[in-house]
Amino acid sequence: MECLTDKDMELIRKVTEDYIPFNTVLGLKVHAIESGKVSLRFDMKNELVGNFNAGMLHGGVISAVLDVAGGMSAFAGVLEKHAADSLEEKQKRFAKLGTIDIRIDYLRPGKGTSFLASGVILRTGNKVAVTRMELHNQENLLIAVGTGTYLVG
Repeated sequence: MECLTDKDMELIRKVTEDYIPFNTVLGLKVHAIESGKVSLRFDMKNELVGNFNAGMLHGGVISAVLDVAGGMSAFAGVLEKHAADSLEEKQKRFAKLGTIDIRIDYLRPGKGTSFLASGVILRTGNKVAVTRMELHNQENLLIAVGTGTYLVG
């Protein structure tokens, strides 16, 4: 497997932050991109609250953010596996990316002022990629974990 190029990392950032409107609603920003790993950060805001008495993240927000982290790490794995492809071919590959299955384990209430979600690739095949995801708050407390299976080809 090749390493991600600067252009590949910029493509992941643009896709995550600029091309997917729902990610803008969530306030997602790419924190780091490494080989087979993507991390995203976001701040708590009123629109993300599920439990208004306690001011906690909605479970659907947690699930969605972990899905994005898993999907972007799957995309990073695809870009590494197909490093020699043109930008156009890489964009076509992203168009095929989709969630097949996701499992989320909620470990703690989603309390915090800011959060970091990370996804790491476990395996990238020709058709399917498998990822592991985590969500931490600003105190590095583990809020939720997940595994995701993504169609990549």
